[in-house]
Formats: sequence, C-alpha cells, structure tokens
Amino acid sequence: QVRLVESGGGLVQAGGSLRLSCAASGSIFSINAMRWYRQAPGKQRELVAAITSGGGTNYADSAKGRFTISRDNAKNTVYLQMNSLKTEDTAVYYCNADARISATTQSTFRYWGQGTQVTVSS
Repeated sequence: QVRLVESGGGLVQAGGSLRLSCAASGSIFSINAMRWYRQAPGKQRELVAAITSGGGTNYADSAKGRFTISRDNAKNTVYLQMNSLKTEDTAVYYCNADARISATTQSTFRYWGQGTQVTVSS
C-alpha cells in the first residue's frame, strides 16, 4: 500500500509563510501527478496546486503568485511553499498522488494524506 503523510502546518499570522511537505511511502513504482487540496470549515474541498512528474504546474487563482508547488522525485515528496498568507487560507490541507504500484501495469491509483491544519490569524 501507499501512505502519504503531510507535515508543516500550524498557526501563522497574516502575511507570514509556511512550507507544507507530503511524503509518499510504501509499494511505489512511480508517481505521476501530485496535488495539494484544502478544505475550509463548511466548504467543499478545492484544488490548490498540482505538479506533474515532469515538473509542470498549475494553480488555483487564489494561489497564483503566492504559493509554489514543487517536488523531489527521489524522495517521493511534494512541497507547498505558501507566502503572503491570508486569513482565508485557513483550512485543512491535503495532498494526493497518482501512483503506480507495479512495473507490470500502467494503472495508477489515487492516494490521499490525512491532512494538516493551517490557521492564519489576523
């Protein structure tokens, strides 16, 4: 099985920065796309940023210019650098990854982490 573990969340003042990490472990042959989502209280989970295995990225409009997604393929880890944080960025942040677990199949499975809380105070 594949396990994703997020870290780096916490409490920060508006205008501050945080760096989230998400490490994948387990029976991994390769990982395609990796993503960060977030879910604020009473709201639907939304995509924040995504990155392909080749490094291509895309961002939600709310994240453009402030957040940067990156990955270390050797460590099966994805990062989210969040700068100029706003109170509306407060949410639980989740990562997911599309992973191949075998060299004998092209099938990928999507795995989720358990989430890390980010709280931005005014």
